Amino acid sequence: MEQLTDLRTLRSFVTVAREGNVSRAADVLGLTQPAISLQMKRLAERTELTLFVRTAKGVDLTPDGAALLVKAEQVLGALEDFRQTARRMKGTVRGTLKLGTVIDPDFIRLGQFLHEMIAVAPDLRTQLTHGMSGDVPVRLLRGEIDAGYFLGDPADGGWWSGQEPDPSAFHHTVLTKFKYRVVAPAGWRNRTSGLDWSGLASLPWIATPPASVHRRLLDAQFDALGVRQNEVAVVDQESSMLAMVRSGVGLCLCRESLALYEEQAHGIVIVDGAEVETTLGFMSLANRQAEPSIGLAFDLVGKIWNL
Repeated sequence: MEQLTDLRTLRSFVTVAREGNVSRAADVLGLTQPAISLQMKRLAERTELTLFVRTAKGVDLTPDGAALLVKAEQVLGALEDFRQTARRMKGTVRGTLKLGTVIDPDFIRLGQFLHEMIAVAPDLRTQLTHGMSGDVPVRLLRGEIDAGYFLGDPADGGWWSGQEPDPSAFHHTVLTKFKYRVVAPAGWRNRTSGLDWSGLASLPWIATPPASVHRRLLDAQFDALGVRQNEVAVVDQESSMLAMVRSGVGLCLCRESLALYEEQAHGIVIVDGAEVETTLGFMSLANRQAEPSIGLAFDLVGKIWNL
């Protein structure tokens, strides 16, 4: 099949379909009737489909034409979204975007984000603040950052201290789902084999502070069973936790991709059946979502993560 069409022909097709008349469509588009008719003829030839049937008042869509109309409207709608985003980006976004980051830059695709941000908004300065996932909504509420990455669902709670905030205060977009696995030191396979979460709780654990997603995920598992985790250390960095696992200190949660690498590289044990799923998201205060820099940030993470 030849190259189907250009945007002008697509726009003419949608207009003829909406107006039900070639002459009215020509008036709407500021073209001549023969020009519109020629575009529709070529579109029908290239698609090898009958798109319209003539009536006493003009034209009606065939079933094939109606099906293509839906797709044509989606294409034109996406183009308009693109144009609006471009208008918002071009020369209007300035100042500083204070961004909260978590875990490692590669996992959250931070390099891609910063590259895109510089390309579309060169006058916007980005200021990064790294911390644990639970720090992000707290910093948003305090006005210390404008947007940030978050692990898990902020509505699940557990990350605040003091009065529980209203979940509707945040605008949150899920970027991807992923798994955490329980990992143990090399040589602990027999020690962990066959244990459920209740049995694992009694083994030595490298725990994390309340602001960590590890804490929230494990508390949900152990609280539901009415057992307590045997904490032998509290660490706030994933790299330090894995170093302690490699040293034989105890168990911890680890992202599945890292767990598989550590198993191959250092022989640590991935505990069978002990896994939890969570999400990586991006969030801001709901009442600030329309601000140009924050709106642009959501546009860019959506592009990077193919949302």
